[in-house]
Amino acid sequence: MHQKTWPIPSEGSHFTALPLANSPSKNKRQQPELHTRRYSSNFPTTWSANRNGNGLGSRSSYSHDFSMLPFDVVAKIGATFSFPNLRAASMVCRSWRDALRALREAMLFLRWGKRFKHGRGGVRPNLHKALDSFLKGAARGSSLAMVDAGLLYWEMGNKDEGIAFYMKAALLGDPAGQCNLGISYLQAPLLLVVGIRTCRSTELPVISTPLLNAYGIKMFAADTPNPKEAVKWLFQASTAGHVRAQYQLALCLHQGRGVECNLTEAAKWYLKAAEGGYVRAMYNTSLCYSFGEGLVHSHRQAKKWMKRAADRGHSKAQFEHGLGLFSQGEMLKAVVYLELATRAGETAATHVKNVILPQLSATSRDRAMVLADSWRALSSR
Repeated sequence: MHQKTWPIPSEGSHFTALPLANSPSKNKRQQPELHTRRYSSNFPTTWSANRNGNGLGSRSSYSHDFSMLPFDVVAKIGATFSFPNLRAASMVCRSWRDALRALREAMLFLRWGKRFKHGRGGVRPNLHKALDSFLKGAARGSSLAMVDAGLLYWEMGNKDEGIAFYMKAALLGDPAGQCNLGISYLQAPLLLVVGIRTCRSTELPVISTPLLNAYGIKMFAADTPNPKEAVKWLFQASTAGHVRAQYQLALCLHQGRGVECNLTEAAKWYLKAAEGGYVRAMYNTSLCYSFGEGLVHSHRQAKKWMKRAADRGHSKAQFEHGLGLFSQGEMLKAVVYLELATRAGETAATHVKNVILPQLSATSRDRAMVLADSWRALSSR
């Protein structure tokens, strides 16, 4: 017998939280009105003044047509959209479809840029064609294309142009652009964006790019990093859920770079990044639990996160997890993880592995090598 324990969202009334005075069978005319309100595509955009002139009009006194938003506003909202979100937004109304046309074109250039960069989709790798595609996508307003263009510029040694594109993407609210910009500020020598203002003749030489000039931003040569500016952008990306930014922000908090050292906050961001799948954060989270730094000491949690990092290819985690298994008497598993760490370049793991191997039978040693050969890292970010 099939028995329902809880109605699924599509069943029953859509307004179960509203106290309806009459049942549907007694007053059927009220339901179509409620049903229409639930699926209304109207959205309040402007307010009109009420009779008292205080601007706080009634619910029926403001406009409901969000299709009247200016094209540039809609395009800026959609600048950070992925292709599925962009496609969904384009189906809202004709006005939005027209406003987002350039961004849909940018998605095509972005896709071709990735193909040329990585040699996918039946094309040969060609960095110049990849950059050209990314630039065309960026010119159409896609922050995703701006980040890829900045990254390719950075990899090609043109760091000033790379930072320029990171900055533009960051200003549009792109978490990846904010993260890359923050990491750029942690490295030296770099180019520092000192603000939206006019350069005086007594300041350092201006490095000008058309992209930044359009925003009125000046960039100046610098010999040292700017960790405070880095923390600002990393925090914005972290609060948006970018796991690499969360890890980098945790490092800054842990080391006191650009911000006062705070182990509790550092451990919090390590844990967030670890839960998001960032393997380096998993390793650091394990250490925090192991030493009780920022997190309550827990051997069980430390072991759990160390194993997760090891299973995702972190060589130091493989070494330390192998040591832990050795101390627990699990020799075969210990040899497997120590062998993986050895292959990844952890020389200390070789010495420990050579101590354990004579204690195993020939069959167990062969089995350990077979397991190491067939091992594949779990996916991570």
